[in-house]
Amino acid sequence: MVKTYYIDMMETNQGKRTLQWGWPFFYLVVLSLLSRRGSCQVRYSIQEELPLGSVVGNVAKDVGLDRRVLVDRNLRIVTGTKQDLFQVNQSDGALFVNQRIDREDLCGKTSQCFINLKAVVQNPLEMHQITVQIMDVNDHSPSFPSKETRIEISESATPGTRFQLEGARDPDVGVNGLRLYKLEQNEHFRLEIEDLNENNKIPFLTLQKALDREDKPYLNLLLTALDGGNPSRTATLNIAVIVLDVNDNAPVCNEKKYTVTITENSPVDTVVLQVNATDLDDGANGEITYLFGNKFRSKATELFDLDRKTGEIKVKGLVDYELEHIYEINIQASDAGQVPLSTHCNVFVHVEDMNDNRPEIDITSQSSQIPENAPVGTVVALIGVTDLDSGVNGQVVCTLPEDMPFELKHSSEDNFYSLVTKSRLDRELVPQYEIIITARDLGTPSLSSIKTVRVELSDVNDNSPVFSHSPYTFYIMENNDPGASIFATSASDADENENAQISYSLEHVISGQSVTSFLNINPDNGNIYALKSFDFETMKTFHFQVVAKDSGTPSLSSNVIVNVFILDQNDNPPVILSPANTNGSAEGVVEIPRNANAGHLVTKVRTYDPDIGYNGWLSFSLQQVTDPSLFGLERYTGEIRTLRSFTESDEVVHKLVVLVKDNGNISLSASATVVINALETKEKFPSSDIKRSVKKEEENNITLYLMISLGSVSALFVFSIIGLIVMQCSKPPDYSTKYSRDSNCIDTSGNGTLCHSIQYRSGEKRYMLVGPRTSIGSTIVSGSNGNTLVVQEYNKRVSGEVRLILT
Repeated sequence: MVKTYYIDMMETNQGKRTLQWGWPFFYLVVLSLLSRRGSCQVRYSIQEELPLGSVVGNVAKDVGLDRRVLVDRNLRIVTGTKQDLFQVNQSDGALFVNQRIDREDLCGKTSQCFINLKAVVQNPLEMHQITVQIMDVNDHSPSFPSKETRIEISESATPGTRFQLEGARDPDVGVNGLRLYKLEQNEHFRLEIEDLNENNKIPFLTLQKALDREDKPYLNLLLTALDGGNPSRTATLNIAVIVLDVNDNAPVCNEKKYTVTITENSPVDTVVLQVNATDLDDGANGEITYLFGNKFRSKATELFDLDRKTGEIKVKGLVDYELEHIYEINIQASDAGQVPLSTHCNVFVHVEDMNDNRPEIDITSQSSQIPENAPVGTVVALIGVTDLDSGVNGQVVCTLPEDMPFELKHSSEDNFYSLVTKSRLDRELVPQYEIIITARDLGTPSLSSIKTVRVELSDVNDNSPVFSHSPYTFYIMENNDPGASIFATSASDADENENAQISYSLEHVISGQSVTSFLNINPDNGNIYALKSFDFETMKTFHFQVVAKDSGTPSLSSNVIVNVFILDQNDNPPVILSPANTNGSAEGVVEIPRNANAGHLVTKVRTYDPDIGYNGWLSFSLQQVTDPSLFGLERYTGEIRTLRSFTESDEVVHKLVVLVKDNGNISLSASATVVINALETKEKFPSSDIKRSVKKEEENNITLYLMISLGSVSALFVFSIIGLIVMQCSKPPDYSTKYSRDSNCIDTSGNGTLCHSIQYRSGEKRYMLVGPRTSIGSTIVSGSNGNTLVVQEYNKRVSGEVRLILT
């Protein structure tokens, strides 16, 4: 019986649940068959959801087992399933909860829930039946299949119509199961309940007052389900009642008159406005379609596009403020009912002007040329300015570059300007002007445009010819070829055409003689020609004026001083002054005493060369001598001295031929013959000779005094020249030609050579042509159809020869 009851109870308790018995069930059957002793049945009753470890009962005590042998006999619980819901304590035999016990999970909706266990001991083997009844507790609330439900009811439904709702479910049983429903108080529905069984109750909504969708398009109702537990558990269901529409209302525009402002040149697809019409109906009856009114369709569709469904108006063309300021659009809104209802509204689109047009500059009148001496305020052009924009966007301001001698004067008539001169013009500085006129409006951002006006200046004769140098300084070698061009002058005129055509002429006379007697000028190019050959020894320098005159009306002219310096050539041989030249030959007789000692001055050959510089630097040499051991000649002084005392064997008469030559490139020379008579002592001289000797000594004394005077004068002259040079160096450059001249100065150094010297200054250079023993260095440079002697000044004095380098 025990075995059969266990199986039946297991089949009953498990109901529809599928349990896998396997080897544990087989083991229980074997134990039941092998047990030689009897068994007993114990029953316990507990509530579900007891805490783990809760004691259900004492198995050892209830089946009559000795506690002291429980461990030895291996007391254990066999459930026959994989779940060990209960376990036994082998030390005291207490049965306790080992896992969570959920009655709804174990037995479902069955009102009675039992768990069958086996208590097994060994030595000897015994098995006892234990049944545990699980008592339900109210641990579950009722629940609806969803939190809310939706019911659609036409607003034309009549009162008394019933609408079934889905019922709630409660896993608990008995008094803890579902017991009743409650409906939130409202004026349109009441609640009715149908009982299918103890735990299955179906709620119904019954309409008791007609619905109006336009008044209440939907209703929210709250249905509450309650169980019978203590305390009671509940569940709620939100019922959304949607009232279905019938087409009984026409669309209504939110506004009968819409006003909107857009900017011109708005991009395509720019949203202008969304017309909004409402229809109290629903569904197709409330679906509104928007159309352009027929009256305005053709004009509106050119610029705007209307969305039929949303009523959104977009730009689809070019919106130009200058063409139209305001657009009026008529919109028709219709629903989609079987009998469509419609309404109309108007949209006024105001176009806001944007600064999208650049100013336009129009030259209405212009003078292509104006004279450069035009007075200030001369009108050059008339200018008109237009801008298609309005307001500040159409207000235009014209400007010119600041560095222009022109200005704009605003006329009394709007947007007209006069371009006039504001300062003196000069064609020679700027022959023409590219006047950039900028017209800028006052919009934001500002737009501008430019126009270029070309103004050419016509020439007037307001500039005199200007020479390339002032003054001119030229250097010409003497003995030039007559008729050849010796130098050239050049002038320029900043004017043009006939005002710049220059003719040249000569002016000024020298010592009552006009320069035209020996100079000629080409009137077209200013080249100057020599009509004769110049002689340095006759004319060393001269100056004159060249006049340059233009061909304008009236004519303008200017002149320039031309300083001409004649440069020396070696064209004059030395001239013997002493001994005197008689009948074409220079020969002299000198008497000296025979007792003259060595170094005795016998005589001195005096010479002169009209040339200067190296050309006038003379040197002496003995070309012929009777006894070279007795007489000697100083190279640069021309002094003849004795080299030794006379001897008995020396002759009485000695003839010396002295050669004098200059230092020119092609040296020129002259010779003199000196006859020396060696006489006995003075006592043997005749009385006439004594008188002649006394007279000669007096002449020598006079000569000495004269040489001392000339030396003093020369020294004073040198110091004066040095002082002038210092003053000239301390002054700023003077471009006028200055010169000083000293001709035929007598050499006081004792060398017996006469020299010429000439000094002059041009610009920052000083020029000097000198004879022997002059402390300067000089070079000849070419520059104007002649050789130029350029003398460089040195800070220290260098004694020696004058060096001339001809190039």
